[in-house]
Amino acid sequence: MKEPNILILGVGNYLMGDEGLGVHVARALQDEQLPEGVDVLDGGTAGFQLMEYLEKYPIVIMIDATLDKNTVGTIRLIEPKFSQDFPKAMSTHEIGLKDLVESLALLGKLPKIYLYVMTVQDIANLHVGLSQFVEEQLPQLKRLILNKVDDLLPAVLV
Repeated sequence: MKEPNILILGVGNYLMGDEGLGVHVARALQDEQLPEGVDVLDGGTAGFQLMEYLEKYPIVIMIDATLDKNTVGTIRLIEPKFSQDFPKAMSTHEIGLKDLVESLALLGKLPKIYLYVMTVQDIANLHVGLSQFVEEQLPQLKRLILNKVDDLLPAVLV
């Protein structure tokens, strides 16, 4: 069996409305027919518990919600190399992810990260599900992620 090369990692809190964006996308992608060597993980708000997964893959495509000044539904691709490269207004798990990235960088084990973020309006406490506008943007976000996988696969299969 082929070693996995790409991890698609959705992060966020499923119980906090749009904050759970990454988890919703990861779950939707688990239903897709993905190429061999591509795995999907619902990382929730795990933080440091994700270290073993990030060490295992040379490439990680991460998905998360962000609170920023962009229009709600704006999708951006960030290629963070350091914790300060993450958006400043990440949500409730921001510190855990930034610490995890910093630790892996110090250990020399940081994978290449492609971070897809979508701007959300707010984070709703104790609400399962996404706002209508964010929900409507999911097909576009999924398409961008799957296109990125298609672009990356030839390089990692060499």
